[in-house]
Formats: sequence, structure tokens, C-alpha cells
Amino acid sequence: MATSVFRRRSIRALTVTLHGTRILQSPAACRQKSSMQNLMRQDLPKLAYVKLKGKSPGVIFLPGFASDMSGQKALALEDFCKSLGHSFIRFDYTGCGSSEGDIKECTIGKWKKDVLSVLDDLSEGPQILVGSSMGGWLMLHAALARPEKVAALVGVASAADHFVTVYNQLPAEEKKAVEESGELKLPSKYGEQGFYSIPHSFIKEAENHCLLNSPIAITCPVRLIHGLKDEDVPWHVSMQIADRILSTDIDIILRKHGQHRMSEKDDIKLLVYTVDDLIDKLTTLR
Repeated sequence: MATSVFRRRSIRALTVTLHGTRILQSPAACRQKSSMQNLMRQDLPKLAYVKLKGKSPGVIFLPGFASDMSGQKALALEDFCKSLGHSFIRFDYTGCGSSEGDIKECTIGKWKKDVLSVLDDLSEGPQILVGSSMGGWLMLHAALARPEKVAALVGVASAADHFVTVYNQLPAEEKKAVEESGELKLPSKYGEQGFYSIPHSFIKEAENHCLLNSPIAITCPVRLIHGLKDEDVPWHVSMQIADRILSTDIDIILRKHGQHRMSEKDDIKLLVYTVDDLIDKLTTLR
């Protein structure tokens, strides 16, 4: 594992995209030009999504917990893929954003099914999955379930096993209190009240999807970006993920001043460079 070195290639629109005003200053333009659709699924809530048709490999963005597809990272990647002519998909999980369902009834397993529905029913050809926080956990499951469709992974503050890890680290009396109250109040400056209320049943179901206790049979290229000042998901989680994944093509990129959302201007530039580098790598390997 080594720190990636990113190149600015003049053969693409990368420099124009990043140093003009496209990505970082015109997310509203992205929303105006992109029309939201709904993925209808038998016996499952419909999922809201935005899809750009284009070349392979495509890029799919997986949001974090209680987030949606309208965040800065998703819009920046959409604009970037549009500039290159590559396909791109962003979507809302069940119970989030514009998708159907009640978030209080959701589980990691249900959201995993959402990701697989997007892969199976909306995407064509090889895909680069970009997972933010909890989306980084779900992208690992998607790569395990659909190795033929997932060409590469980019995790941003990947939160593999996070809710279960936090719960297991609690003292016995606090665990008992969570069981009795039926919820875990997870501190976060991104929650409306300074915390997220996580149902105890959600945590118990999530135990079925933990990955860090055994080897992860993923062999595609993997890039893991994490901020050293992340107060929600410690950066060493990305180190654990890299250690467990079987792929030999793994880079870990640590941002000294990066926080959990990694949404500062330079954070987003780094994310775009990382995806661009993988597109170039995968195209060259054909």
C-alpha cells in the first residue's frame, strides 16, 4: 500500500473542470440539468435516482447514513463524469431523500439491497463505486456480491462495521441502557440534535453485515480516502479495511486536516483526481 500520486492530464477536461467553475461553484446547474427518476421495484420501495448515460467505466455514488444524493461530492462527481462523457448514477436509499420508505424501519441489509438494485437494474458495464461513510461499508458488500460489475472502489471516510463497533465498545451498563431504551444516541455534529438516534434493532441487524473480522475477498483496485481529524469514524478504520481486503492494488490517502464529510474544496479535488486516475487505469487495462 502506498500513497497515490495524482497527475493532471491535459488530454482530458480535468484542469478546466477543476479550475474553471464547473464542479465546485455550480452544483445548482447540475441539479437543473439532471432529471430525477424513480426505480420501480416489485414489493420494495421505489428509489429516486439521477442517471447520466455515457462511456464505461461508469461511476456510482453511495451516500452516507441519513444523507442523500444531493451532496457536494455527488454533484461534483456528476459534473466531472459529464465533462468526460462517462456514465454516472447517484441515488437515495430507502427512507432517505426522495426515495420511498421510512428510515426508522431501514437496516444495513435493506440498504445493501438498494445498492444491488441500482447495480442490477440501472447500470451497464463495469462500475467504479464511490462510497461516503456508511456508503463505503455498503460498497464493500456490493463488490462482494457483484464482482463482475464492480471494477474499482473509492471509499471516503469508509464506516465499515461502524455502528456495531461503537456499540461493542460501550461499557456493560451503557449497553444495557441501550437495550432497555431501544436506541443508541450516536454523537455527531451532522445530526440535527448533535446526535443520531440509532435503533437497537438496527445495530443487531448490522451485526450480520460486519466485515472487519475476516478477510474481504475483493480483488479490484481500491482507494481509501480519510481525514485525520475525522471525529465520527476514526481514520484507522480505513487501515483496517485495507488490511482485510485481498486486493494488492490498494492506496490509502490520509488528509491531515480532513474531517468526516471531506467536502472542502481541496477534499473534493482529491476525490475527483482519484476517480479520474482509476478511470484512466481501467481504460488503459482494456
